[in-house]
Formats: sequence, structure tokens, C-alpha cells
Amino acid sequence: MVGAAQRGDRAAFAKLYERYYRMVHGIALTRVLAHEAQDVAQEVFVTMMKRIHTLREPAGFGGWLVAITRNRATDFARRRKPAVALSETVPAPGDPRSASIETLQLIRSLPEAYHETLILRFVEGLSGPEIAAQTGLTPASVRVNLHRGYCLLREKLARESSP
Repeated sequence: MVGAAQRGDRAAFAKLYERYYRMVHGIALTRVLAHEAQDVAQEVFVTMMKRIHTLREPAGFGGWLVAITRNRATDFARRRKPAVALSETVPAPGDPRSASIETLQLIRSLPEAYHETLILRFVEGLSGPEIAAQTGLTPASVRVNLHRGYCLLREKLARESSP
């Protein structure tokens, strides 16, 4: 698929988008606000289309796309204005969405290797083997990162809930 996309095949681009969108979106979620992650993902795929011809080794596509995603999300976060107006859609304390937002913030506070794999697993719904295949990590690394990240998250949640 990557080779075909490098040759300009639009259908191959579409397949790569389908296959990697959840990974890109999940990594973007680790660095930007939830409502900004889709914009970052779109920027990533535009960049991917413009630069795919520079990729020397098609087997490294997943890792290459991860790097682009991290860079775009970091750039996007830097451009964000420091003050954000609150809208009527912000969940009130006690609202289930509030707990989800707080949990997402806790996940983001973990080391990068852990928060990326946790978000890809629990928010984007990717399996461990899918995360490994798409990011270029080994399946063993993904298992370790998920396990350690889950343990750290559980500790943080326990501290948050204790009086």
C-alpha cells in the first residue's frame, strides 16, 4: 500500500487513511484538546500525502507517521491561545463526561510511552497487536507499556479518589 501511495495511487492513500486514522487521532489526543485532535489528524494526513515520496523504507511507514503526528500535535498545541472561553457544552461536576475528561487528563500526565499506548487502546479501541503493527513498536513493548501505564493510572486514580 505504501509503495502504491508513493507512486500517487489515490486509493492507496485512502486505505492508509482508513488503517491509520485511529492511531493518528489517538496520538493527537495525548497532546491537544479532544476537539482539536481531528484537526491535527487532518494536518497529519495532508503532510503524509505531500511527503510520502521522501520515505525511503516503506516498512517504516508506521513509525514515520507517528513522528509526523507527534510533531504536528506539538506544533498545534504551541499555537493554541492560552485563554480558552468556556462553552455551554463543558460538563458539570458529577456529569459522566467530567469523569472521562479527568481520566483523559490523568492518562496524559503519564510518561509518553504509556499515555500513547493507553489512549490507543482505551480511547481508539486498537488491540495490542494493532498498536504494534501501526506504530512500529514490538508487540512485547506494547504489552509492557500497556501494563505499566495501566498500573500507574490505577495508582493515580486511587490517589485521586482517596480523601
